[in-house]
Amino acid sequence: MVACGSGKTELLFQGIEFALNNGLTVCIATPRTDVVLELAPRFRQAFPGAEIAALYGGSSDVGALSPLIISTTHQLLRYKEAFDVIIIDEVDAFPYSFDNTLQNAVKKSAKRQSAHIYLTATPSADMKKRAESGKLDTVRIPARFHRSPLPVPILIWSGNWKRSLKRRKVPFRLKKWLFKHQELQHPVFLFVPSVPVLKSVVSLLKKETFRAEGVYAEDPDRNEKVNQFRESSLEVLVTTTILERGVTVKNAQVGVLGAESEVFTVSALVQMAGRAGRHPEHTAGDVCFFHYGRTNSMNAARRHIQNMNKMSKKEMLID
Repeated sequence: MVACGSGKTELLFQGIEFALNNGLTVCIATPRTDVVLELAPRFRQAFPGAEIAALYGGSSDVGALSPLIISTTHQLLRYKEAFDVIIIDEVDAFPYSFDNTLQNAVKKSAKRQSAHIYLTATPSADMKKRAESGKLDTVRIPARFHRSPLPVPILIWSGNWKRSLKRRKVPFRLKKWLFKHQELQHPVFLFVPSVPVLKSVVSLLKKETFRAEGVYAEDPDRNEKVNQFRESSLEVLVTTTILERGVTVKNAQVGVLGAESEVFTVSALVQMAGRAGRHPEHTAGDVCFFHYGRTNSMNAARRHIQNMNKMSKKEMLID
């Protein structure tokens, strides 16, 4: 179990270098295209002389077999006994965690004698049980690489936000919070529970003079909008849970509208909160759950982050 933003990708570099130097084939698999697009440039920068393929739907590298492959789990359906080392990033993420076909694809793509490494900041109950019983070897990293605490979410009651949107108004407390970060020139991830809510919020924010766009799974312009957000062309990126993992934007703040929604599970809320405070120069990100009634998931996500901070503080004192 690792903290969101702990630098787990960079921790892999030495092991991957060893594997490549010894002629082994390595695959880093992740459930989502966004994560592949995030990871590929970082690995190309870290391993400038290596042949690296990035596999996802529509990629020109699809079907390639390079010494180092960064792939969505769907693309592994094309391979059989191809890899000496398989690293599953965000192993608990949808759809991989719920899809036996994808899990079998990973197993089939590995050689009979191979190493399997699983990465996650939010392990499932089954993974925790296997780790506690000794059936799964684990390494725990409770702190981020910059050693600053994880931003703890603030829970803000925002009233009947659905009614506000129907009246074509941005909920007051959310608007006030967004204007604060606009003045401070902070980019904001704003997570919402559904595509209809996303479209309504984007329309209203644009009327309020925010440079805002929205992204969701079927959005054909998703990658372009994420890049615009990274480059500060956008102030607010409204998104579904599709961007809860793997996307890093310097100095990003995080808001969750309708945090009481069932779609926002404990792991989703922890991952979304993990988009803030990742950069060593901007470690104190703002995370706010705007809600119309607290839920067990919201409280549990907050406790999880607080516990990781306590664990981190304790281990740093030991060091």
